[in-house]
Amino acid sequence: MPLTNTALRNAKAGPNPIRLFDGGGMYLEVSPTGGKWWRLKYRYAGKEKRLSLGVYPEISLKDARERRDQARKLLAEGIDPSEQRKALKASRADRAANSFEVVTREWYAKHSPNWAEIHADRIIRRFERDILPWIGGRPVAEISAPELLATVRRIEARGALETAHRALGACGQVFRYAVATGRAERDPSADLRGALPPVKGEHFAAITDPKRVGELLRALDGYQGTLTVQCALRLAPLVFVRPGELRRAQWADIDLDSAEWRYTVTKTDTPHIVPLSTQAVAILRELHGLTGGGQYVFPGGRSPKRPMSDNAILAAMRRMGIGKDEMSGHGFRAMARTILDEVLGVRPDLIEHQLANAVRDPNGRAYNRTAHLPERRKMMQAWADYLDALAVGADKVVPLRASRAA
Repeated sequence: MPLTNTALRNAKAGPNPIRLFDGGGMYLEVSPTGGKWWRLKYRYAGKEKRLSLGVYPEISLKDARERRDQARKLLAEGIDPSEQRKALKASRADRAANSFEVVTREWYAKHSPNWAEIHADRIIRRFERDILPWIGGRPVAEISAPELLATVRRIEARGALETAHRALGACGQVFRYAVATGRAERDPSADLRGALPPVKGEHFAAITDPKRVGELLRALDGYQGTLTVQCALRLAPLVFVRPGELRRAQWADIDLDSAEWRYTVTKTDTPHIVPLSTQAVAILRELHGLTGGGQYVFPGGRSPKRPMSDNAILAAMRRMGIGKDEMSGHGFRAMARTILDEVLGVRPDLIEHQLANAVRDPNGRAYNRTAHLPERRKMMQAWADYLDALAVGADKVVPLRASRAA
């Protein structure tokens, strides 16, 4: 006799398991502890087998009958429902093991030891914030180009177009790794060339007029804040490195006796040398008494174990009335590039090499970090002397035309 909902609700546990049959081999098993499980008894290849259909009341009588009927259809087609369930479970496990997130983290673990720490942190944060929440759980082999584009367009929509391009490129590396390791057939990011708008060259506000540079230097010298920020402001125009590299400078990389700062460029992960002028060395020696016992030249205000915040120099300039449309942290690089070339007459390749930009010789080979070091030492000292002259209002400086010699 078929079961009813009333009979199911009233089923009581006994000292031994109780079976309440519904028909077609399905029954409800009530354990001595009160648990109730739907079971299906069937025969396959001459053997009696059982299949779990779920737990009552989570699985209702109606739902259990539907599951029974589906299982019996499989039997009619010569398929063992127990084996089919195992196959589906294995398939889901395989999909989970080959999800985009799993492959991404495997790719990251393989390659990140060869990256600069800041670059590695930036890459994984970008994935965790912008990519994995949307497609991380998807099997890497099933992600389509439109699905990937929809994901990176979320980044574009918040106004971070360059980040969207970088994220798409990183996803392409993950997909190519998946192809190489047999988890995917192709890289869908290859179909998205031109799908995102191109990134326009970013403009960083910079003062390049010598007279106004003098005004800027006098303002920086008059900063009344902490010695750490004061020294960073005075050093920034002398070394014209990227703002992040300045604030993360470490004492272990600086040799004051040799007047050199050697570090790895975060953008290109290449070694670089900054010759230090006598003025730069004097600033660093002054600061060494305060921060020299720690890791960072410019430690953060809250913890000496972290570098100065990326907003410290900008905030200081804004407090001095230097507007964001006048000067930026990157502006010291543009200032040096323009004036060294147009006013002091320094060879452009020396300037670009000192800026740690990609510079190649006539044969297309990249210069190494020690290339033209003597010339760059002279250039950096001449630049510091020139800035000193501008700071006191001098308007006549002899160009270094000799530096243009091959």
